[in-house]
Amino acid sequence: MKVLKFGGTSVANAQNIKLVLDIVINKAQEEKLIVVVSAFSKVTDLLLLASQKAAAGDEIFKEILAEIEKKHLDALKEFIPVSEQSSLLSHVKRIVNHLETLLDGCFLLGELSNRTSDTILSFGELLSSYIISEALKQNLKNSSYKDSRELIKTDNHFGKATVNFEVSNQLIADFFASNENQVVVMPGFIAASLDGINTTLGRGGSDYTAAILAGALNASELEIWTDVNGMYTANPKIVKQAQPIAFISYQEAMELSHFGAKVLYPPTIQPVLKKNIPILIKNTFEPEAEGTYISNQEMAHTNPVKGISHIDNITLITLEGPGMIGVAGSSKRLFEVLSHQNINVIFITQASSEHSICIGILNSDADVAEEAINKAFEIEILQNKIDPCIVEKNLCIIALVGENMKNHQGLSGRMFSTLGKNNVNIRAIAQGASERNISAVINERDVKKALNSLHENFFEENTKQLNLFVMGVGNVGEKFIEQINQQKKFLKHNLKINLRVIALSNSRKMYFDEDGIALKEWQFLLETGEPADKEKFIANVKELNLRNSIFVDITANESVSKTYEQYLKRNIAVVTCNKIACASEYDNYKKLKKLSRQFNAPFLFETNVGAGLPIIDTVKNLIASGDKVNKIQAVLSGSLNFIFNNFDEKNTFHDVVKEAGVQGFTEPDPKIDLSGIDVARKILILIRESGYKMEIDEIVNESFMPAECLDTTSNEAFFESLKTHAAHFETIYKEALSKDSRLKYVAQFENGKANVGLRFIPKDHPFYNLEGKDNIVLFFTDRYVDQPILIKGAGAGAAVTASGIFADVIRIGNV
Repeated sequence: MKVLKFGGTSVANAQNIKLVLDIVINKAQEEKLIVVVSAFSKVTDLLLLASQKAAAGDEIFKEILAEIEKKHLDALKEFIPVSEQSSLLSHVKRIVNHLETLLDGCFLLGELSNRTSDTILSFGELLSSYIISEALKQNLKNSSYKDSRELIKTDNHFGKATVNFEVSNQLIADFFASNENQVVVMPGFIAASLDGINTTLGRGGSDYTAAILAGALNASELEIWTDVNGMYTANPKIVKQAQPIAFISYQEAMELSHFGAKVLYPPTIQPVLKKNIPILIKNTFEPEAEGTYISNQEMAHTNPVKGISHIDNITLITLEGPGMIGVAGSSKRLFEVLSHQNINVIFITQASSEHSICIGILNSDADVAEEAINKAFEIEILQNKIDPCIVEKNLCIIALVGENMKNHQGLSGRMFSTLGKNNVNIRAIAQGASERNISAVINERDVKKALNSLHENFFEENTKQLNLFVMGVGNVGEKFIEQINQQKKFLKHNLKINLRVIALSNSRKMYFDEDGIALKEWQFLLETGEPADKEKFIANVKELNLRNSIFVDITANESVSKTYEQYLKRNIAVVTCNKIACASEYDNYKKLKKLSRQFNAPFLFETNVGAGLPIIDTVKNLIASGDKVNKIQAVLSGSLNFIFNNFDEKNTFHDVVKEAGVQGFTEPDPKIDLSGIDVARKILILIRESGYKMEIDEIVNESFMPAECLDTTSNEAFFESLKTHAAHFETIYKEALSKDSRLKYVAQFENGKANVGLRFIPKDHPFYNLEGKDNIVLFFTDRYVDQPILIKGAGAGAAVTASGIFADVIRIGNV
């Protein structure tokens, strides 16, 4: 014999009930069945609401009752032929009339006792089981109905009664010994006391009903049918990558169900565990899916962690003080206080010094607990031997669960390291001697990030998901998105990095998608987004609180550069090609670097100098290896190099600058390049990365541009001024020709001083043959004195800049 239990979602409506009937009819061909059913979906909640409204004197309970009646009558009419409906509808109406009488009583008396509440709540299962039993008889004549209250007997603890197994087991055995029906349908959740008063087994008690029956009859298997494919490695509503667990032990299942795995009610396991009866959790809507098999059978040792679960709405209460050290009975007094208030303790940890003890309870019990504890230890508190209890609300317990965790070293370290890297602060830790469970208390806002980070680490073949928030989708931004879309599969397959773009923003619009933006249509989606708002963008990133978050700044905007601090403080990495932050005041530059270290949030800006060239990375490696940079000579502006390489007798300075903009080599405002400020910022960043302290105004900027050009207030006026001063630029060019030199805009640092300016480069200089938009940097160090380190390559252009940003993102993924 098997016992099958169907939950509320499985019997939510006529369509779902048809699936249940198909499953039962198919299985009944093989062996005898007991079918335990829950109330129709949401009906128990409606019954509870109706009883509360009635007791509060609110006549809306009548509307709720009418909704309950209609729901059940409609279901009955769906399955029963019209010719047979009359008596059955009358029976349902009699049950509803009885319910109405009870609710009227609550309304008149203005109260709702626990005993009355149990009776009212029992109507959900009584109605659903009767209707399903009658529907089953239409296709399976050899089936019957049995009221669970006649077989399962309890004490009078209303709301969550304790089962009298001695009496119940005998009644169950006697009934089924004489019952010859192939299928017996029974209501879950409800029972009766020895004196015949209605009781309930607690929310989720239908599972328990099924387990009691299975245990009493030594059933071959207990099947629990629900709306998911078994127990999962994590809550699939929070962790999208969660996977069904094929095999799990009773102990592991108990741990996971205790920690919120809602497909299984915790007490369910006890009656079947004693009899070694396996439990199979199946999906009513995918009956062919494997499901989860729960037993004590030895399984192959694969992943020592079977699941990651959590309990929400936790309050941490800490009792501490010198008066607890060496004083026997302090813990006993604390737990007695909580017991007298009927408060369940979910989590316990105590310092070995005995100076403090910490407990986790539900938020709803926090105020009562605080008052009771402080009152119980009132004398010690007045004597300053013990402090008033510390209460921290809105926390969550997360737990790693696995039977074989005790045989694997380093799991705790791996767990806490993962949380630490994602800036998840741990408030308390507990691990039992069985090592089957490692629990930690964290802030509720970090739950999603914590569960996803841990699941990624323990279950996803070391695949690391990076969540990108991109601001700036101009030429470079467009290329960056294009490169992500092109390389996404390669990265996932070869580097185990899963890249998702969660948000995009330009100066007009911003668009968020927590599941990742479809990059093939990102331009259309961005246009459908909300108005761009920098502060709201930051707020959304913080609110999402995703693991491995990276803010990517592809703008040249100063106000955006001032937001980095907010991201770094929330453990959100920053990747930027915007040079303003690193070239701002030295103290701000150092602060950002410090925040990066403090909050374990990478701050990468390789593209600040040389676009995609590994210039900053080279400097970092030199310094890290103990070398010292003494001198830097560089051509750091790809745009200026392009301009002076193409400016000649045939091409005017105005035309070449225009073309540089069209090619995407200059900033949107070309004065940033031509004024020399861009190069000054770049050499400043290299100087700072080399370990020197310097401000931007300490760099001598020898401008070749007429002041009138730089004072223009629009691009149109600027380009017009280039025509006006054409003779000025021709004079510079002719001077270079006369000296048999080429024009290069050079940055130099030596002996603590730096300058940038246009230089006449002779033929024997390494910079002379620098073509196109290329950059070149020479580092003279303690180790590289006569022959400097030389880095040369394309230093401008949307594609190479985007690739440099991409490389920084990948660096974070490889950490």
